[in-house]
Amino acid sequence: MTAFDVSERRIWDGRAESYARTFARLCAHAVPALLDGAGVGPGTRVLDVGCGSGSVTAAAVGRGAVVRAVDADPGMVELTRRAVPGADVRCGVLPQLPYRDGEFDAVVANFVLNHVGRPLDALAELRRITRPGGRVAVTIWQVPGAPGQALIGRAAEAAGLTRPQWLATVDPEHNFPRTREGLGVLLEAAGLGGVRSEALAWDHRVGAEDWWAGPVAGVAAIGQLVNSRGPAGVAAAKREYDALCTEFVADDGRLALPHVAVLAQGRRPQE
Repeated sequence: MTAFDVSERRIWDGRAESYARTFARLCAHAVPALLDGAGVGPGTRVLDVGCGSGSVTAAAVGRGAVVRAVDADPGMVELTRRAVPGADVRCGVLPQLPYRDGEFDAVVANFVLNHVGRPLDALAELRRITRPGGRVAVTIWQVPGAPGQALIGRAAEAAGLTRPQWLATVDPEHNFPRTREGLGVLLEAAGLGGVRSEALAWDHRVGAEDWWAGPVAGVAAIGQLVNSRGPAGVAAAKREYDALCTEFVADDGRLALPHVAVLAQGRRPQE
């Protein structure tokens, strides 16, 4: 494991329930396009990698697919088991998953490459467990992102908060541009063919207090930043957040937060 992988395990430990109540709703927006990209339909043998709260697994089951799921965090595994009773859900950590070569018709990973220290190795593993001719589809957050993605980070910066020293980043030799072109090139480097990538843009509509609830609970790297100076730092960031939210208030009183992601898909070549 890289330092980034170790950091990610620390970030997410014990935060599955908080994630399910907050950021999981944002990530679920990409699920239909992700499953379309992987060609998931009745009878498709599909693996949901990084299953989180179970939104992808549940949607794939709803399409009539034969679904299995895996996540690095035991809390996330339990969430998916609750969301999809009877589903085969296991613990497993990229880039070594507990499945045979070519076991699946399709493999999907929703916002998972954002959380691994060796993205190319992770994609090579997804290719390995996909049958020849089968599809791999993944999403990532685009960088630079849309204004809604930057809201809480802006509030933390305005409050004088700084990134904790233990919070690692991906090593430069393993990183890639978080763009349509960058993700497409990464899929090709992992040995996938017929690669296509596209941007997914939407406004995430959410109450201001609901959106704040994820970071204040320590969810994701942004949650670690918000909590980096204890209660005083959280309070300072909240004051800045409340002021900045006015930029995004919609007619119904909720926030309309622009987000942009990248979806890429490819096939394992016939052998």
